[in-house]
Amino acid sequence: MNILVANLTKMVDDSGGLAKVTCEFSNEMKRRGHCVTMVYSDEKKGNFYYPIDEDIPCYDIRHFEGKSIHYPWYLKVKREILRPINKRKARTVNTDFAQKYLLKNLSRVLEITKPDVIVAFQSAASKMLICDLHTDIPVVTMSHGDPEDYFHTYPEAEIPALEKSSVCQVLLPSFEAHLKHHLPKAKTVVIGNAIPQYNTGADLSAEKKLHRIVFVGRLSKGHKRPHLLIEAFSGLAKNFPDWQLELWGAEDGKAYYKELQLMIHQKKMEKRIFLKGTTNHVEDVLRRADIFAFPSAYEGFSLALGEAMSMGLPSVAFKSCESVCGMIEDGKTGILCADGVQPFQDALQSLMQDRELRVEIGRNARVAMKSFAPDVIWDKWENLLEGIVKEHH
Repeated sequence: MNILVANLTKMVDDSGGLAKVTCEFSNEMKRRGHCVTMVYSDEKKGNFYYPIDEDIPCYDIRHFEGKSIHYPWYLKVKREILRPINKRKARTVNTDFAQKYLLKNLSRVLEITKPDVIVAFQSAASKMLICDLHTDIPVVTMSHGDPEDYFHTYPEAEIPALEKSSVCQVLLPSFEAHLKHHLPKAKTVVIGNAIPQYNTGADLSAEKKLHRIVFVGRLSKGHKRPHLLIEAFSGLAKNFPDWQLELWGAEDGKAYYKELQLMIHQKKMEKRIFLKGTTNHVEDVLRRADIFAFPSAYEGFSLALGEAMSMGLPSVAFKSCESVCGMIEDGKTGILCADGVQPFQDALQSLMQDRELRVEIGRNARVAMKSFAPDVIWDKWENLLEGIVKEHH
């Protein structure tokens, strides 16, 4: 098969989950003997954060065939004015930019690559391919979060592309129901993210002088909410002197990062709570941990949570974060709590004070993640794409 992977957003130096899935997906399909090309859209030039097979051609439609396209200042101003008021309208500015400045280059990529099938990593890419370029090449639209967002925060012009896609992939059965509720005629398939399977998990039964709670994710205020975790742990620290908290991940804005530093300082937790920055060795971080803390408000299908569970860590998360409920079975493969700092603190405490419970939940979590083993997930993808290409020809 000749597969075009279309992730029309930033890839250079990006350590986020979307960039990771893009590279892993592309590398795996190449490894399975398919012809793979990637197209992306990044104002920066340079290398990807995640490894990509050197035989996969990658086209950046912002820097293409010797010409660079810059985002006009007046559109940037318009977008930033709209962003705090109306997310949907702000995103529409990006759509307008893509339609006006990038379509021609995307069309050229299709001419050069002549794919059998296109995997679009967001509805914006599907819109450009299906509604603007009117391609007759089958397009599979991936979603990396709850498709409910399409109908509230994404530009309305993207919605017809979902119905016209050969199939829309969603990460969880509950997400499929959301999409079908709005678009009963849309074709859908549930395929989760590939979660690595580790030969040796975290050793939770060992005697330790120091126990670690870890958080892995971007330090973002409204999304990942590490401040709630700092609050919760600070209330427990005195009674658990052999525990510390490590927060791993890139800062998401200087102001919020300073807020976190100040919080740690005001609570006199400098020797107990650590902002560790990014790492390329998440596996080692997880293996040394005892509990994984996940205070997100919303998620798609969290790779960080999946990796922690696969490592055999018990996790604590909020049950209001719907996708987490699709991954954690409360009391069996993790702990789901009500909203607020106190319930999160109580959930952490129940694990911190009971090593046997940590071991049992960790063991169950590890088993639960086997259904998302990479071979299982990539087989589903390969079979799906081969079926679509066969049907098209």
